[in-house]
Formats: sequence, structure tokens, C-alpha cells
Amino acid sequence: MTALTAAACAATITLMSGCRPAGDAPKPLAPLEAASANPAVSATLLRQSDELLARYRQMIVLMDGESTLKPAEREAVRAVGLMLFHDMQESIRALGDTAARSTDPAGLAALSQLLDRIEQEPSWFDADRLAFKEFLAQLSQQFSTSQSIAGLKLAKRAGEDLGVLAEIESAYEQELRDTFGRFAQRGIVPKREKWADYVAKLKGLYARERILKDYATILPDLQARPSVVAEAPAGTAASAATRGPGKEEREFFGRQLPPKTVLLTFDDGPHPRYTDEILEILKRYQAPAVFFELGRNLGSVDASGKVKPGPGSEVAKRVLAAGHPIANHSFSHGVMSKFELAKVRQEASSTEALLDAAGREGQALFRFPYGARNDAALGAIEALKLRSMMWNVDSLDWSDPIPKSIAARVLGELGKQQRGIVLFHDIHARTVEALPLVLDQLQAEGYRFAAWKDGKIVATEAPAADAAAPDLAGANLYRDSVALVIGIDQYKSWPRLQHAVRDAQAIQETLRTQFGFRAENVTTLTDGDATRANILRALNAMARKGGDGKLKRDDRVFVFFAGHGSTRKLPSGRDVGYIIPVDAGIDDLQTDAIAMPQLQELSEALPAKHAFFVIDACYSGLGLTRGGAPGGNANFVRDNARRLGRQMMTAGGADQQVADDGPGGHSVFTWTLLQALSGKADLNGDGLITATELAAYVAPAVSAIAHQTPAFGSLPGSEGGEFIFELASAQEQALSGDSNQLDAKASALAKQADDARNAQLQPVAQASAPVGAAPASATAVQVTLKGLDGTDTAIATSAAPAPISARVAAQRANDRGLQLYKERRYDEAEAAFTEALKLQPRFALAANNLGFIYYKRDKPAEAARWYRKAIEMDGSRALAHLNLGDALLRAGDEAGAQMAYRAFIELSPQHARAAALKAWVEHPDSANKPEPPR
Repeated sequence: MTALTAAACAATITLMSGCRPAGDAPKPLAPLEAASANPAVSATLLRQSDELLARYRQMIVLMDGESTLKPAEREAVRAVGLMLFHDMQESIRALGDTAARSTDPAGLAALSQLLDRIEQEPSWFDADRLAFKEFLAQLSQQFSTSQSIAGLKLAKRAGEDLGVLAEIESAYEQELRDTFGRFAQRGIVPKREKWADYVAKLKGLYARERILKDYATILPDLQARPSVVAEAPAGTAASAATRGPGKEEREFFGRQLPPKTVLLTFDDGPHPRYTDEILEILKRYQAPAVFFELGRNLGSVDASGKVKPGPGSEVAKRVLAAGHPIANHSFSHGVMSKFELAKVRQEASSTEALLDAAGREGQALFRFPYGARNDAALGAIEALKLRSMMWNVDSLDWSDPIPKSIAARVLGELGKQQRGIVLFHDIHARTVEALPLVLDQLQAEGYRFAAWKDGKIVATEAPAADAAAPDLAGANLYRDSVALVIGIDQYKSWPRLQHAVRDAQAIQETLRTQFGFRAENVTTLTDGDATRANILRALNAMARKGGDGKLKRDDRVFVFFAGHGSTRKLPSGRDVGYIIPVDAGIDDLQTDAIAMPQLQELSEALPAKHAFFVIDACYSGLGLTRGGAPGGNANFVRDNARRLGRQMMTAGGADQQVADDGPGGHSVFTWTLLQALSGKADLNGDGLITATELAAYVAPAVSAIAHQTPAFGSLPGSEGGEFIFELASAQEQALSGDSNQLDAKASALAKQADDARNAQLQPVAQASAPVGAAPASATAVQVTLKGLDGTDTAIATSAAPAPISARVAAQRANDRGLQLYKERRYDEAEAAFTEALKLQPRFALAANNLGFIYYKRDKPAEAARWYRKAIEMDGSRALAHLNLGDALLRAGDEAGAQMAYRAFIELSPQHARAAALKAWVEHPDSANKPEPPR
């Protein structure tokens, strides 16, 4: 062993043992050594990846245009598609198993070759690479705690590939919708090759008829279904609130449930992650469900009938503990209508033994995989005292990769049938994302959820009106988002401004990157383009879009204007406000400018549910109708979806000058607005920022740092609805010496703004709540602002949010810490990152970030301790190794720093600091010694 290799091994011991007892030192991290790929492993990976890609491509060809087929053809296509999907899952599982066995240097080299192929194979389209998304996620997680540099590099690389796949998936969003029979149609221009070209290429390789023929020998005989007496019409005695199979009924379907009643079912679990996430969602919505489990996911049964529970059995126990029944979905997910009866009995009885071992009680249910059954197979499971439950609403979550499309399909089918047993699968991330969309809409429309209880389907009572509002993702609150953004610096007749165009550009970028506004839906007019005619044309175009299918009732519209404003006093004494286009003269506002009454009229004409006008200029006389929505309703999000909202916030009053010289090259108002949209205006911590919350943050903050008083209120035609911004988790950011911060002046202003906001916010008094209203929460706050008519107006935030998971709470605490670090508020940032780690003790990103806070506070030893913890949690985080090296070097431990730097260089050889660090590691003299950032 060379001295260099020995040093690397010693470095690893220091690196990985910082947070363990001395007697529990980890195994040394294997140094990176050149290794040839194992030919057998490479061949296996090549064959398995080809098999997975072929099945993925066949799925695309099979499902393309599926919704246009005749019912019989569609049923055959879906049956084969579901089998193809399970074959794909088997391919992914096989790839994962091979990867799990390939942990030696030759095996890791073979896996690296596979990643080369996934990343660079010239004969593949970008869309082909989406077939490997789930495998890459498994690979990233599996090797993140590897004891070798090569394994950590593999995990890092897989994680980076996942980021690229997310971009590809986003580029193809519309095409994927079309392929999988989406309901909502939008015109997105692909960023890469056209999807039609991709599908055409695949159709040159595969034909739907050939795929169907290939599966003909195992395709369920759609004609050989069990004999069932015709169902009683809805509304008869058969549609009572409780149902069990009558003498003439052999199976449960959803078509005979009472009107507006839904039974949720989940197949193919349990899953080690997604089942628990679905349980959490069901708990929030007080919705029961039935989970049909595969025996092989629960454990095994030997030839003597001895049960050996596996890890999935513990998940099944959590399903039972949450109050949901678990049921039988066979052992292997085979086509049971093709099985010999002995095989049918074995599949069902083995799974029954595993369900019993997990603690299942009550009358047993069975669901045939693929719905493939005949009289003989049904008779065999009935002999085991099992009842068959089918479905009448298929979410197709097994084929459709887009959550909104899954939700639209389920809601569309339920809209037609008005009742049903819904088929989901608790093995997909997309199902987790789609489920809240479905449940929220069903509750809003007055549906009842049904449960399986005492051998019957029992319709439960609807949740109480004061039940906690579900924790929705804001992207789910609107069908689409449209914006008009205007910024004018280069006026022709009015004084020129410095920052209005930059303000508009920053708002446009924020809408697009943080709040889901698609680029083609954001119209931006700056300087010479922002004429009166162009502004009115853009506003009128939005008002007309309801007729051509563009702007709909469930959309939102955001309008931002940064420029000059003015006020004209009418002979009656009433003030009228104007926004000033680039071509407006000074002397004839009525002709050249755009009056507030015009904006009000246009806002009322918009077909969208919610509209919000934000004007970085000063006005008065806008005709306030109300100051904001009350905060006492715990079902705020659901109720808000039913109310029109037309709101406006302006930068100041008619007699004030708006400050155009705020921090970061923005006006004070827009800079504060951007701060608020970063998350500071989420006053009740529910992950949503309402227009009222935005005003409650911005107004006192701006007033504290500038001589202007922002105004806020609702425009005529508003029904009290609230425009909502949903806060997405911040893009993952590991703090390091490259992380940006505000300058000292901006940091001080940010602190001043926060202090001013906090000083003015007051809890809503319980005594002020209307009779019969829900008690006000401690997180419901009230602030007095200037209304649009110039009078003081008290506004209140929405009520407290529903409880959120520890994972989400930890992510929000980490995001908050990042913002506080950016503002140089290290004590508060330390508290936020510490909170994140209390909520999620294995949160490697938060551990790194907490370490960097200690580093910035000149505590390198404490920083190193947390960096080591981050590396122990996830050794593939290159920046944690870099940070550890910097901390150890500042602490005087040059040998330890070299070890950490060596690991960093291996993981991130292209980093800007890698070359200089490598020079010092290889020649550790004072001339090459790096200077850690301060």
C-alpha cells in the first residue's frame, strides 16, 4: 500500500467516525481504485436494461390514443397495459437486485457503465431515459451510505441524473398527457425532440396489434367473466347505506353504492415508503380505504405452511393500526383465470396466512389481479370464504405519470357515475401526489367516503364542517396560472425610473420558478412595449380567453405593474387613480393613462376564479369593498375555492412618493414583496401565502423602511375569495463557501422589515369571532392597514393549518434556515436547522447547513462534528466533504483536512476548487496550502 493510499484510508476513519463512540468506529472507506467492470455483471445489466426499455416503449405504443378506442378494444389495451406495467416493475426490481449484489469494485464499474449508457446512448431519445427514473432513485438511495468512494460517486451521479430526468419529464408534460388520455388539453412546445417523432419511432419498432397478440396467451378472457345477475338500479333497496352481497350477487362493484359515495382501494402494496405517505393523507381527510396486499410483499410461506413475515408485514400492521382493513390480492399477481384451480387456492391461501400473521381481522376480501377471473376461479376463492371486490373507477395511476391527469380521470369518471369503488395503487409517488387533489374535490362536492366494516360497505358520515382543512399543495388549487407583468423605466414624458424593469423581470422569474406559472402564460411588457394600447390589449385578451378555452373558472390571474402612478381629483371631490403607460403625456391622464375604473371593469370580466393586481405605484380612490377574508374558518382552502376573489395591493397613497432605490437594484416595495414571496409572508405556516398574508407582511415592513404606506383591499365584484401562492420547497441547497448572502445593508433592512411585521401582528381575539364561528387560532393574526380608499382597515389571516408531517415540517424549517443565513442572522438560522434535525434526525442536508452556521461563527470544531454527521447520513454529498476539509484546516488539523479534501476531489473533480486542493493534497507544502473561505 502506498503512503498516499494509506493516508486516504486513515482519512476515512477520521471522516466517518466523528459522531460515533470510540468503540464503534466504522469500517474504513475504501479508496478509489481503477477497476475493470465485471463482464458477467455488465452483460446482466445490459440485458436487464434492454428488457426494461423495451417494455417501457411497448407501454407508450400500447397506450397512445387509448382513450379514442372502442370500449372493448380499450378494455383489452388496459388489461395488457397493466400486465406490461407489472413486467416493467419486475425489470426494475431485477436491475435493483443486480445493483445490490454489485458492491465490489468490478461490480461498481459495471454499474458505472450502465449509467454511461443511460446518460449517453446515442440511439436513445431523451424520453427513453425516463424508463430508468425509479431505478436511479433506488441506486441513489442504496449507495448514499456506501463505504467506498466509488459507491458514493455512483450515488451522487444517480442523483444528478434524476435532476436531468425531471427536466425531461417537464418538457414532455403535455405529450405525456395526450399519450395517457388526459382530460385537460394544453399546448406546450416541447423543449427537446417532438413527442410525435418519438412515438413514430417507437411505432416503427412495435405495433399495438403485435403487443396484444404477444400477450394473447395470458390475456384474461374478457368474455369468461363470472355469471352475475343484473344489478338493481340505483335508489332501490339495493342502494341502502350499508351493503353486503345479496343471494344473487357474487362480487362487490361500485355501481350500486348510494349516490355520491366513494370507496377508496389501493392495490399491490405494501410499499416501504408510499403506503405510509398515503396513510398520512387519508388521516388528514378522515377517509377510510381498503388495502389489497400482495403476499410476496408481506413475506413467504414454505411448503409446510410455515409463515415467514418480511419487512412489508410491518407496513401492513401500520395500515391496520390506522384503522384500514388489509385484504388479499393473491401472492404473485398472476393471471388467475389461466391458473389451475390448485394454483388459485395456493395463491389465495398463502396470502391469507400472511395477512392473518399481520393481525388482519374481520371478513376477508379478495381482488383478482387484472380483474382476471372466471366462474371456476371465483368459486375457488369463495370456497376459502373470501368475497371478491372489483372496481368501477380505474385511476390508471399505473400508466399515467402525471398526478393532475390521474386526479382528472378519477373525478371525471365519478362525475359520470356519481358513485364508485376507485382503484389506486399504493406503490407510486404519483398516486401520493394525486390523492389530495381527488379527496379535496370530493369533499368540496359533498361526497361521502365508504368503509369496509363487518362484511359490508358502509357509507360514513361526511366530515364535520369545522374539521381541519387538508394540507393541500398550492399547485393543486388552480387549473392554470396566467400573468401580465409590466415594468417601465424609459418614460417619454414622465421622469425616468431606475429599477422598474428589473422589478418586473424579478417578478416574472419568481412566478415562473417558484409558483408554477408556465413561461408561455406570462406576458411581459417593458419600456417601449408597455404602451397604453398594448397594456389594454393584453388585459382584454385575458378577459376574452374564457370563450376560446384558455382562461377558465378554476384559473388565477396575476397582474404586476412597476412604473409611475398618478391621481386626479374629479369636480365631485372624488379621487381617481391611474397607472401611467410609457407613451402617456403629463397633461391628459384621462386620455393617455389607464384609470382604476377600467382595471376594475376588466377584473370583473375575467373568467378566472381569483385575480390579484399588485401595483408598485401610488393611488387612492379605488372603491374598496372589503379589507380581506376573515381568519376564523378552518376549512379556508376548501371554501376559498368556491369564492371569486378580486384583490389589489398598491405601493403607497396618492400623496406619497414610491422609493425607487431599494436593496438589490429594486424598489423598496418590490424588494419587500420578493422577500415576502420567499416564504416570510406565510404567517400561519401552512405552506400557502394568501394575498391577505402578503399584505400583512409587506405593508408594515415597507412602512418601517420607507416613507410610504402600502394599501390593500378587494375590488368591486369580489366575493371574499383569496388569491393564493403555494410555497414549494426550496431547491436543495447545501451551504458552503460559495453560498450567496445579502450585503450588510440589505440584511439589516430584512431584519427591520421582519421586526416591523412582528410588532404589528396581533392574535385575533376569540371574543371578536362571530357567534357560531370556529374559535380563533393562536396562529390567526390581525393587522391594521390602509385600505384602497385610504381608510384604516383591519385584515386577518386565514386560520391555523392542519398538522403536517415531520418530513414536511423539517423541510420548511431547513428552508427558513437558508433564508436566515442569506440575511446573516446566524442565531436564528442555527435554531431553524436545529429544529429541522429534531424533526428529522437523519436529515443530512440540515446537518451540513447547521455545521456551516458554526463555521461562519468561527467554531470550526463544532462545524466539523456536524459535517461528519452529514457524511455519515449521506456520504455522497461532496460539499459536506469540502466543508469538513475547510473546518479541519481552520482548526489546525491539516492531515484530517487532506483526507476530507481527497474524498471531495473524487466526488466532484470538476468543482472550481478541486484543482487547487488536489495540488495541496499531492504536494502538502505551504506554497500550495489553501486558504479556507471565511
